[in-house]
Amino acid sequence: MNFNLPHLGEGVQEAELVRWLVKPGETVKPGDILLEALTDKATMEVPSPFAGRVTSLRAESGQKITVGDRILEYEPAGQPAATAERDGGKVRAEPIPAAVRQSVNGAALTPTPMAVRAAPSVRQMARKMGIDLTAVTGSGPEGRILVDDLTRHIRPAANGRDMPAEKPAHSRPDFGRPGMRIPLQGLRRKIADHMVQAKRTIPHYSYVDECDVTGLKDVFARAEVKLTHLPFLVKAVVAALKEVPVVNASLDEHANEIVLHSHYHIGIAVATPGGLIVPVVRDADKKDLATVAREISRLSNDARLGRSRREDLRGSTFTVTSVGNIGGLFSTPVINHPEVGILGIGKVVRRPVFDEAGQVKPADIVYLSLSFDHRVVDGAVGAAFTNAIIKQLQNPAVLLLPEKL
Repeated sequence: MNFNLPHLGEGVQEAELVRWLVKPGETVKPGDILLEALTDKATMEVPSPFAGRVTSLRAESGQKITVGDRILEYEPAGQPAATAERDGGKVRAEPIPAAVRQSVNGAALTPTPMAVRAAPSVRQMARKMGIDLTAVTGSGPEGRILVDDLTRHIRPAANGRDMPAEKPAHSRPDFGRPGMRIPLQGLRRKIADHMVQAKRTIPHYSYVDECDVTGLKDVFARAEVKLTHLPFLVKAVVAALKEVPVVNASLDEHANEIVLHSHYHIGIAVATPGGLIVPVVRDADKKDLATVAREISRLSNDARLGRSRREDLRGSTFTVTSVGNIGGLFSTPVINHPEVGILGIGKVVRRPVFDEAGQVKPADIVYLSLSFDHRVVDGAVGAAFTNAIIKQLQNPAVLLLPEKL
């Protein structure tokens, strides 16, 4: 029998096969995950709707596959071995009820009652630790099994003490080894395609200025929640977008129109083990500073742990990216197409500056580096927008006030 790639979601006709989770000769039951496929930086787990023995795999990791493609052959359970149908591959794909679970870096989104709810990284760890996931109670949303849930099922070591939990594979960054040849596939290929599209389509220009953020220290001390510079930058960006609306826009090339958005969805670039993704703080103008801080923390943690929801990755109108936590002073970021601007945040450095009276004083200085789409945002407009951000950051108490809706 043939198994054809099912529908993966509305408007999704093509995907990249990330990896098979079964091999020829294995017996599967309904709900067992057959493969992971990548679409638009979201990894989808495709579970089996059948029970039987896998006889052959018809696609390879890194290959582009289309809905309806024959990708696997199997012998149904309870039937004698039979010759698989040879029909040339593409047939009409029947939808799988609640079948495809969507995620980023492998984390499940839409659950199916047939399958255990767990990300591929959790499944892999469970296999290494000898844990049957069907016996584990998940503490995540809708019963999803998390890494922490596995620690309660660790087999005792010979000395009677619990074995230490294995650290996730992404606990340390992997920068490769000399002589390696790394296939350009999966999330890395999606990033490459998106960057090439952005640079090929958008005539970039960069604008860099510095900002004194010494005043933020007092705000940090008074805040009831743990704060970093990033939530202030997001709120300052929103205020600047309201002052210079043309930067909160996209270019509709087909209609030959500049579309100014009425909502403020701010993308936050996050480095993950698989590559850079951009979760979105939605309606940042309607959230107070503490809520924005919590939302950034949730989105960043979910991204790094592979638990992002697909809707968290779409619809940004302006993006903020930071290299300061690594150590860079400034960068020339690539615009997140189809947006028309992006803000790069550098490292905050302590250095002597002159005040208005000509006296030397210590100050916390950060470089703000922005890239703009020159088809939409001219140099003077970019400078005005940057000045608006700096004005907000140098009066941080205003950013603590609730938004006037």
